[in-house]
Amino acid sequence: MTAHDQRIEADPANVHRIGPNAILQLIPVLDGAFGAGAADRSLASAGVPRPGPDSGMLPEVQVSTLHRWLRETHPQEAPRLLREAGLATGDYILANRIPALAQKVIRALPAFLGARLLAAAIAKHSWTFAGSGKFSIVSKRPLSFEIARNPVVVGESSDTPLCHWHAAVFERLFSRLVWPNVAVRETHCCAQGAPACRFELLPRGN
Repeated sequence: MTAHDQRIEADPANVHRIGPNAILQLIPVLDGAFGAGAADRSLASAGVPRPGPDSGMLPEVQVSTLHRWLRETHPQEAPRLLREAGLATGDYILANRIPALAQKVIRALPAFLGARLLAAAIAKHSWTFAGSGKFSIVSKRPLSFEIARNPVVVGESSDTPLCHWHAAVFERLFSRLVWPNVAVRETHCCAQGAPACRFELLPRGN
């Protein structure tokens, strides 16, 4: 049994968790990219159980293990595929987690106020995507977030930022509710040795 296997099978009462969409939204992306059954083969190869469609919060190690497996086995495709899964996760949140009235209010506000309201809501629910990491809003101009000790990439080593899934989730939410042309750029990453993964929201093209 590997160290990852041991962590995955740890006592559920003692593990940190991340929302299931970090895996669920990646499943159709993998099947679309590599053919029918690719997601099941990928999960089996990574040693991660396939979550059901009604799964609750998952042990964060399952998410980090699958995302890391994808980056290691498909390094060229991984950024695009994780971005697609992140955008789909954002769509799921908009369809199922943010009430229609709240979305209407955010869209009706001046952009800077809508952005603050949405950022505050994200911070309130950060436990669903940050797990054992610590989410914080570190700047308002430009609007910037950090996830300290981001568990999805902790322990990895890279010359470039790796958090394409997180960046895409943020981008989808803000592009649909506040700034249609927003781009989210990860400027620092724990995988590069930074203490936190930092995300800046800027007009696309900047």
